Amino acid sequence: MIYVRTSEARGHANHGWLDTHHTFSFSDYYDPDFMGFRALRVINEDTVAPLRGFGKHPHRDMEILTYVVSGAVEHQDSMGTKAVIRPGEVQRMSAGTGVLHSEMNPLDEPLHLLQIWLMPERQGLPPGYEQKRFDPEERRGKFRVVASRDGRDGSLTVHQDVVLSATVLGEGEKVDYVLPPGRHAWLQVIRGEATLNGVALKAGDGAAVSEETALAFAAKAPTEALLFDMA
Repeated sequence: MIYVRTSEARGHANHGWLDTHHTFSFSDYYDPDFMGFRALRVINEDTVAPLRGFGKHPHRDMEILTYVVSGAVEHQDSMGTKAVIRPGEVQRMSAGTGVLHSEMNPLDEPLHLLQIWLMPERQGLPPGYEQKRFDPEERRGKFRVVASRDGRDGSLTVHQDVVLSATVLGEGEKVDYVLPPGRHAWLQVIRGEATLNGVALKAGDGAAVSEETALAFAAKAPTEALLFDMA
């Protein structure tokens, strides 16, 4: 069973400096039918104006992943972390018992990124930070694990039973994925146009997958996507 959450159906807000689309309920956007999927709570696709961003603000009891599509994010937090995240890099911040952080666009060009929140396996975890680069060639033509509970294959470690993979496909390329029995998946298309088991998807679309084991993802144009494999 595959259910498509189309790009156009997402919540949307344009604050001038921030143009944002919410796959699930977030901030002033509320839809009781879209409060998340399994452990996945937030997918926000943000475009941030040059030299603007999110000032210091608090989080707690959430696994927060940042995936940069273009531009750069300058991150600072109350753990003493100062870092810049660029395309090909993925950041994980465990908010745990509480953390303050800021995310700014330090460049004279727009920043395009995905902000992803996962519910942690338990509350009260100590705050933590990780950041890793995954070369485009590692993601080209296959699903490359970028975050997992056990840090497999050099991926980031998340405190939840989730395996997050990224792929970059050229026109006409196809990649298969085996979803173990009883598992669920969410596929988010970042750019391009593709099909998932024959179901058409475009940039901004998400697909909830249950009761399927063999997934075939085929690109009709150059495509970038994320796949969440969840309990």
